[in-house]
Amino acid sequence: MAENGASAQRASAYAEGVPRWVDAQLPDVEAGKRFYGELFGWSFEETGPGAAVRARLEGEPVAALVPKTDGRMPTVWTVYLAARDAGALARRIQEAGGQIVTPPRPVEGLGTTALAADPQGAVFALLEPAGPAVPGAGDEGAAAPAGFGRRHEPGTFAWAELYTRDTDAADAFYGELFHDALFGPDAAPDVGRAAVTDVFPAEMPPHFLVHFRVEDCEAALGAVARLGGRVQVPPFETSYGRVAVVADGQGASFALLQR
Repeated sequence: MAENGASAQRASAYAEGVPRWVDAQLPDVEAGKRFYGELFGWSFEETGPGAAVRARLEGEPVAALVPKTDGRMPTVWTVYLAARDAGALARRIQEAGGQIVTPPRPVEGLGTTALAADPQGAVFALLEPAGPAVPGAGDEGAAAPAGFGRRHEPGTFAWAELYTRDTDAADAFYGELFHDALFGPDAAPDVGRAAVTDVFPAEMPPHFLVHFRVEDCEAALGAVARLGGRVQVPPFETSYGRVAVVADGQGASFALLQR
């Protein structure tokens, strides 16, 4: 996997393995709307009673807030990786030593999704869209039938970093599954990996950390504190920008990325 690398300017928007969507499982979606609406300028679209709430920036979909129905489940942001065929990719994940936590199932307005874990336990989701991807929908923010309508700009998804204990094993697992997206000549994967101990304590479980872009990291940190969130890791420099790890008022962790 590309380690802490910046995205290329142009590439296929959603090659298999490229982040295509993110959502947060929250016990209180209304509180989440207040927090993220003020932090990122998002508006929200209700999709039905008890269903996910679609977050939009200037009318385009950027994320979702999902009501947590089981208190035993974590309060967490999840990254969805693009899949051509979610069922076939789920089988390949299992063959490579990963696990399928939730088998592929249709989600109205999004496509077919599944929840998976790599051999070290880092959880990610799959998204097979209901319609074809839009070729070349890169940094310009062109909308695809399912997934991000805007990304790579302030208030939207910008990066996902895998924090793992064994970087060589992670490279082998994801490299086998998503070689073209990660290492191909037109690769712009929006994802990297680092050792857990680079940022977090050694006891932190392996995980994906969703990054949202901000214009000013310090100003965004002030807004997080004012809105009831907290700073988990103060700002640090990476090859893909200045990053701070924070949590919202309900404990869902994410990163702020200033480029």
